[in-house]
Amino acid sequence: MKITSSLFVTLALSAVASTASADIIRLGFATEPYPPFATPDATGQVTGWEVDIANAVCAEARLECEIVTTSWDGIIPALQAEKLDVIAASLSINEERQKVIDFSDKYYQTGAALVAAKGSGMAPTPQGVAGKTIGVQSGSVHQAYALKHFPDANIREYQTQDEANQDVFSGRLDGTLADVMVLDDFLASDEGSICCENVGLVANDESVLGLGIGFGLRKGNEALLQQLNTAIAAIRTNGTYDAITAKYFDFNIYGE
Repeated sequence: MKITSSLFVTLALSAVASTASADIIRLGFATEPYPPFATPDATGQVTGWEVDIANAVCAEARLECEIVTTSWDGIIPALQAEKLDVIAASLSINEERQKVIDFSDKYYQTGAALVAAKGSGMAPTPQGVAGKTIGVQSGSVHQAYALKHFPDANIREYQTQDEANQDVFSGRLDGTLADVMVLDDFLASDEGSICCENVGLVANDESVLGLGIGFGLRKGNEALLQQLNTAIAAIRTNGTYDAITAKYFDFNIYGE
């Protein structure tokens, strides 16, 4: 089910409105919450670091952008069906996805971590999770990683990462594998701080975890791709990226 928010983000400044694109660019975010990057509220409005960055990119590129939310597992099909123009939902740039869509340059990059109950003795390795039940978000690169690298673990899928976190807290899961930033947000919560700890980052596998997070586009949309890449570079250079990031994080989220 796709939910289209009534939020229209008209990002081109009035001084340059006459040169802005006449077309509305539909930015696809997931309906499932993914704090602190993007979290929809009851009205469909989406807030978070990734929303602010996407808005800044649109403004820099002089594009008129509309936020559209759809289910995470249907977000690439929605792009291919031309219901979206750009995916802006923490989509990892990896080999499998590059077969069907194009990506902009990355706009952030973090690692994948394993969170477990405090004192569990678990480790983010195949041996360290053998015989354990590990929760992952369905359709995510973390699910793909767990299925590939944790053959002796029981992998349980969840529609949202929040659901997996809650099952770790309640003891129904031994651990969960997800983006370290998302898990840090959970560990800072009342429940997460009581129950759980980050037991480490998994070994990187670029073929699965990818080369960072980029905007997803339909194949062949070279003009829009160039606009986005130019705008990403510009906000990185002019201080906009750092100013937005400082509101959410106290470290370098861009990566190397």
